Amino acid sequence: MTTQAASTFNGNLKKAVAGLRRINLEGLRWRVFDAKGQVLGRLASQIATVVQGKDKPTYTPNRDDGDMCVVINAKDICVTGRKLTDKFYRWHTGYVGNLKERSLKDQMAKDPTEVIRKAVLRMLPRNKLRDDRDRKLRIFADSEHPFGDRPLEPYIMPPRSVREMRPRARRAMIRAQKKAEQQENGGNESRRGRKRKNEVNTELAA
Repeated sequence: MTTQAASTFNGNLKKAVAGLRRINLEGLRWRVFDAKGQVLGRLASQIATVVQGKDKPTYTPNRDDGDMCVVINAKDICVTGRKLTDKFYRWHTGYVGNLKERSLKDQMAKDPTEVIRKAVLRMLPRNKLRDDRDRKLRIFADSEHPFGDRPLEPYIMPPRSVREMRPRARRAMIRAQKKAEQQENGGNESRRGRKRKNEVNTELAA
């Protein structure tokens, strides 16, 4: 590890540990989320649920009883569709006409931890508890983190439930497949007919 990389790593660790004194860690669980291969929105919704304490039977909206959330491998998060190029983050510098924007792809290259942080914060209620819940969220681009001495509990993501296709949509899909097969068969027959016609013409010409 070079000197610059080591200093950057130490700076990230100090930033990760900062603010823990303002959190009452007594009785809190340390949940670890592995973002590798996970869809951004589904992962962020699970983190928002845990950081608010909604997975506990003692959940109260006006109390901050959420657990500590440690997210690793943020650089390996996945998105669906064309969000890498079509999703933009916009902010204003404060001057007239200075509206800045950055695509999701550029943000992932610059700082992938901010992608998950913004997704989670925008799912939280905008009240006085939001800053305290933000302090309980620790995100790391790689699998290294400074909380190895804590009693970590890996969070198991719930299985994704895929809804069965509705009968009308299934019939439409079957009709489309049959139509495509008929078009292919018709194209093959027309090509065969043209080939035979060319062969007859060549025989007559000879």
